[in-house]
Amino acid sequence: MNDLFLRTATGLILIILALAASLKGGNVFAFAAAAAATAMFYEWTRIARGWGLGWAVGGFFYALVAALALLWVRDRADQGFELVLWVFIVTWSTDVGAYFAGRSLGRTKLAPTISPNKTVAGLYGGMAAAALFAGAWALYAKLDATLLVLAPLFALAAQGGDLFESWMKRRAGVKDSGNWLPGHGGLLDRLDGLVPVAVLTALAVLAGVA
Repeated sequence: MNDLFLRTATGLILIILALAASLKGGNVFAFAAAAAATAMFYEWTRIARGWGLGWAVGGFFYALVAALALLWVRDRADQGFELVLWVFIVTWSTDVGAYFAGRSLGRTKLAPTISPNKTVAGLYGGMAAAALFAGAWALYAKLDATLLVLAPLFALAAQGGDLFESWMKRRAGVKDSGNWLPGHGGLLDRLDGLVPVAVLTALAVLAGVA
């Protein structure tokens, strides 16, 4: 099966599940966030096996803080559902924009010793896509105008999260965090960019700038 088709099909299923859970909110969204955090922590411990207790503790808080940030934004912030969707759109559009810009325009490697496939063009493509799509959603949903500026900046943070997980996998000598998502690998491979975006969005709301 074509790899792009497989990635797309799996990605659409994940998007539908995420949207359904966030729309429902309450215990459904809490359960989904807890399940995702548990899977992320499990995959983290597999990658960092033998690296010491500090890495295990770090992985626990890495997964926990991201889940709590999403739950807090959804249930406590004004327009919580719309903000959670904004978090998703920033993350998803960053991935898609980076993928296509990197494949079509990528020449200069971004971090060849960490992730040889990532390019500078992909970095800018992801930021541009997030600015466009997350910005459009912010305007449509009448979210705070500051999010128009934060979208490309948070897209940069998302790609930093991606690079961090790539560094972990390279150190561990593994290709993916798992193998149960066809065309994607593990759940951590898909949510590594979501973690910083969720946390930064919660902090922006707490600071009153979003």
